[in-house]
Amino acid sequence: MSSIIGIRHEDKYKMERRTPLTPKHVKKLISDYNQKIIIETSSKRIFNDEQYKQAGATIEKDLKKCQVIFGVKEIPEHQFENEKTYIFFSHVIKGQHYNMPMLKKMIELRCNLIDYERIVDEQNNRLIFFGRHAGLAGMIDSLWSVGQRLKYYGYETPFLKIKQACNYDSLYEAKKVINEVGKQIIKDGLPKELSPFTIGFTGYGNVSIGAQEILSLLPVKEVFPEDLAKLKNSEKQSSNIIYKTVFKEEHISARKDGTPFDLQDYYANPKEYDSIFDKYTPHLTILMNCMYWDDKYPRIITKKYLKELFDKEKRPKLIVIGDITCDPDGSVEITHKGTPIEDPVFVYNPFTQKPLSGFNGEGILVMAVDILPSELPKDSSIAFADALFEFVKPIAEADFNKPFDKIELPKPIKKALILHKGNLTPEYKYIENYL
Repeated sequence: MSSIIGIRHEDKYKMERRTPLTPKHVKKLISDYNQKIIIETSSKRIFNDEQYKQAGATIEKDLKKCQVIFGVKEIPEHQFENEKTYIFFSHVIKGQHYNMPMLKKMIELRCNLIDYERIVDEQNNRLIFFGRHAGLAGMIDSLWSVGQRLKYYGYETPFLKIKQACNYDSLYEAKKVINEVGKQIIKDGLPKELSPFTIGFTGYGNVSIGAQEILSLLPVKEVFPEDLAKLKNSEKQSSNIIYKTVFKEEHISARKDGTPFDLQDYYANPKEYDSIFDKYTPHLTILMNCMYWDDKYPRIITKKYLKELFDKEKRPKLIVIGDITCDPDGSVEITHKGTPIEDPVFVYNPFTQKPLSGFNGEGILVMAVDILPSELPKDSSIAFADALFEFVKPIAEADFNKPFDKIELPKPIKKALILHKGNLTPEYKYIENYL
């Protein structure tokens, strides 16, 4: 027998408008599988209550009748109910301290927890994600940011035509504007003093792919990281072109003992490596940080390095960091916290080590919105629901009262089951060390 499914109202952020299932997907679940679905009423969700009602769902003020509850972001501790199944981005697999109280509450109430981030295939590739849309929105916001920052420096550039991603009705509309900006750069170029205009991407996964998709709408030439330093004195470099480079692990870190870089060794023994990224930073105009990181790995930008850089140059080439990775005090150490959509950027002063909200002030501008896909809520929700759909019915039909090894779930979902009846499952026992 299938459990009643609930779709929760997102309440972690004021501007969180995404949903894990759209009215179209809800309608199909109801018509094809006779699935009972309750939608928690929401005045801000990108798809309104009436659209879900037309799809056949029931609209209610809470989800007390539901045994299986789908959300997007973390859920407040007081909203968990005894022995229910929750599916959302829990952000606990790195032992994130700020979410340990939430996890403890779920353990106390004998809840089941399925984390989208851990729904992966046999090769450990994620199957359900917002990563591409984080990259899309992050690149739009970073191009908008560089236009505003250059205006503060006294430059009028085509980037001023670009708005923050959340101010477009659709991804299509944003791409149309950026394509026009690209045409203007081809025709008129960028200020000669900014040449070569370079953008570097750390990482090559879904986030980076999304960000590069936006950049491809501009006149772009890709160069190897090793060739960045040569561009400045090259007669072939042009102010009508943006130079792109993608950094892989071997460009970011090197073994402390000087032996050759080995990718498997890097992942197995990250403490044996130091960052070498500072040899590229002085040659970048924009840094798009799109890579996975945790504190086992070296940082790519440190506070100490930025102070040294600003001691050497009053205004370094690096203008904007688009920190899509958005780990507080993480790979980009100056990202002290994720920023909200309504206050998306700050300028970090390397001398005072203080951030100043907005586009003005001495230092480096950082865009670090930590719910970037919600700036493109309709597009990102549709893509997410498309990927999630096939797993919804099996989750609703699973008998979570059975022992863990007897629960019938698709392999990717079973792998993502972090808590079963309030107990950490075998793959996630290590999280006990953080509780």
